[in-house]
Amino acid sequence: MEPDDRPEGTSGNRLGDIELTDPKAMRALAHPVRLAVLERLQRNGPATATQLSPHVGATPSVTSWHLRHLAGFGLVRDAEGSGDRRERRWEAVARGFRFEMPDDEDGLSAARALGMEMFARGAQQIERWAAETEPELEPAWRRVARLANTRVVVSAEELAAIEDAVEAVLAPYVTRDAADRPPGTRGVRLLRYSLPEAGEGE
Repeated sequence: MEPDDRPEGTSGNRLGDIELTDPKAMRALAHPVRLAVLERLQRNGPATATQLSPHVGATPSVTSWHLRHLAGFGLVRDAEGSGDRRERRWEAVARGFRFEMPDDEDGLSAARALGMEMFARGAQQIERWAAETEPELEPAWRRVARLANTRVVVSAEELAAIEDAVEAVLAPYVTRDAADRPPGTRGVRLLRYSLPEAGEGE
């Protein structure tokens, strides 16, 4: 996919993710309720604070406060066609988000805080899947579920190339319209971690 073909509102990534560079935005998102709110909107589409509340572990008023906080950093916005301010409908600005580890101390601290919250949330998702979803999967879906722990010895440039190649494979599936999906599709959560080890190694 050429840069000009990439989704609007992104900084050149293939998957249409919003790219966080502001440490304040990273800190704002490093909160379990806010991460849950954003993920729910990205997965299920526009919703009100009242509709989100049972799924994010907060009251409607607290959920509304978190939504306004996320909106202040451009992560959510009023849903298109949402005219009733009393029952405000929100939507995610992008289908996903990403960030890099900055070099400055303030940015690095904020990125670490968000990363730790994402690791914790990822661990919860895996536990719920193993306890609740996997036992109910049909055999065909159980066979294609994957848990892998692969170690490679690469340079920083090679790791960047691996990540780029993975995104190139994923992009057509992430960005295609619902009408183009074949029968029998369902959501699949792909949790990707690239964790460089300390120092040089073999």
